[in-house]
Amino acid sequence: MNFTKSIVTLALSSLFFVSCKETGSKPETNAKDEVATVEKKAALKPETAVLKIDGMTCSMGCAKTIERKLAETEGVQEAKVDFDKKEATVSFDAAILTPEKLSKTVEATADGKTYKVSDIKTKA
Repeated sequence: MNFTKSIVTLALSSLFFVSCKETGSKPETNAKDEVATVEKKAALKPETAVLKIDGMTCSMGCAKTIERKLAETEGVQEAKVDFDKKEATVSFDAAILTPEKLSKTVEATADGKTYKVSDIKTKA
C-alpha cells in the first residue's frame, strides 16, 4: 500500500514539474527596455479582442508566456491573460494587426503544440 502511494505521489509530482511550458528564462530588464515599452505608438484604429485559449496548465508558465509573446507583438498596446477564465484580452492597433494574427501568435507559442484559440470576440 505504501509503495503504491509512493509511486502515485512520484508520478503526480513529475507531471506537475514538467506540465508548464516555460520557453525560456525571464529576460533581464533595464532602463532602455522600459523606455521602449513606454514609447509605444498610439493606435490608429484601436480595437480589443478577447481570445478563448485552451491548453494552458498553469498561470506562471503558460499564461505569462502567452501574455509576454502577445505584448511583444508589433501593434499590441496591452495584453492580459487570465488563467482562471482561460482567455486573453488584447488591445491592439487594427491598422497593423488582425485578430487572426493574434490567434496565430498564441498558437505558435510553445511550437504550436499546446495552445489552441477556440473563440475570438472583438470590439472597437
